[in-house]
Amino acid sequence: MLDALDSRLLTTMRAHPRIGLTELARLLGVARGTVQARVEKLTARGVITDFGPAIATEEIGYPILAFASLQIAQGRLTEAVETLAEIPEILEVYGTSGQADLLCRVVAHSTPHLQEIIARILASPAVRRTDTTIALSTQIPYRVEPLLKAAVTPAAP
Repeated sequence: MLDALDSRLLTTMRAHPRIGLTELARLLGVARGTVQARVEKLTARGVITDFGPAIATEEIGYPILAFASLQIAQGRLTEAVETLAEIPEILEVYGTSGQADLLCRVVAHSTPHLQEIIARILASPAVRRTDTTIALSTQIPYRVEPLLKAAVTPAAP
């Protein structure tokens, strides 16, 4: 759970990713030591997972974004994940429930390149079937700010 200061801290860090602790403290109206302690606490808890820049993959030559659902051969999940980890165009892989076992976020230079990536995935005996959907546009980009506001624990009376 987050308190109001944690929420404001995270929202401000997201809005100003290159901000220093001193400026962050000034914007929040709290001591620099308080900000540093909160950032360390949130990092240790696993709330803050990354301080790196977000990368626009389309700007580095990968304008195609797709989601591939994979059905995995029984008992071969580890083998499938190891294969997927070797394909640099696969950005994320999630274990899922339902028809598919894994959901992959994939980028490609072009649709023929995407087809090559899918062929590499299917070359693994651990992967039985894929179903791929190409994203045409981003309607709501990745965001957590509304969630940060909603996750605030009410102050105790």
